[in-house]
Amino acid sequence: MTSITETAKNCRRTLLFTVILFISTQNFAQVTADWRLEKMPVDLEADYALSALPPHLRNDATVYLLDPQKGYYVTRQGSNGYICFISRTEWEWGEFRNDLSAPISYDAEGARSIFPVYTAVAAMRASGKYQAAQIKDSIMNRIITGVYKAPSKPGISYMLAPVMRVYPGTPDNKEPITISMPHYMLYSPYLTDENTRFKPGTEGLILTNPGNSILGDGKGPYGYVIVPASETEKAIIVEDGKDLLKRLAEYKAYFKTEPGSGHHHGPAEKN
Repeated sequence: MTSITETAKNCRRTLLFTVILFISTQNFAQVTADWRLEKMPVDLEADYALSALPPHLRNDATVYLLDPQKGYYVTRQGSNGYICFISRTEWEWGEFRNDLSAPISYDAEGARSIFPVYTAVAAMRASGKYQAAQIKDSIMNRIITGVYKAPSKPGISYMLAPVMRVYPGTPDNKEPITISMPHYMLYSPYLTDENTRFKPGTEGLILTNPGNSILGDGKGPYGYVIVPASETEKAIIVEDGKDLLKRLAEYKAYFKTEPGSGHHHGPAEKN
């Protein structure tokens, strides 16, 4: 009887260990599937990043590309103080997606004070050692402790690409959209809707500061006042970017926009 009992106990322990191992393996597989980004074709990524800038600034700008296993790296060193890159992880949302792509450019001040946040997020995600929530908490802590600071002077970020795949609002909205909305962003640290004295969502100026939603109202150092390009300017940007738009749509279906609408609510693609 003792032998039978011991055998039963050993079988249960073996079964329990097998189940735990299976669950752990499954969870690890899910995590790795979440954090791993696909490398964009180099020429497409560079052209897409440069589209954030007005044409007269592109030739002398520094271009960063993303190595999904390491983070951002310089593929071309510029001389005019402007940088451009594609943001593919928005830390404030605390989730990993594979279908976000926002070409961004910064002047020298933005490159100094804001871009380091993007490089840190990209490097942490590329390492595979962090969950999205951990990256979010890490960046929040670095802001609170003063590691990352707001821009020290006025400046501008160009986001003049003919298309982008972004979250449409604050971190409580988890469904990205593909949209054609070329615009200019003026650094406005800690700015709130109340400070601006204009109604959010009205035509004209737009305030964006996702950090306020998670750090507290008026505590987000990376706020912007957005000035959309005029319809005439937008039409020129889209026309000039026809070849780029075609290449992007051939690369990933979520880059396609609905004719005449300027936007597309694409499928959720977290993995």
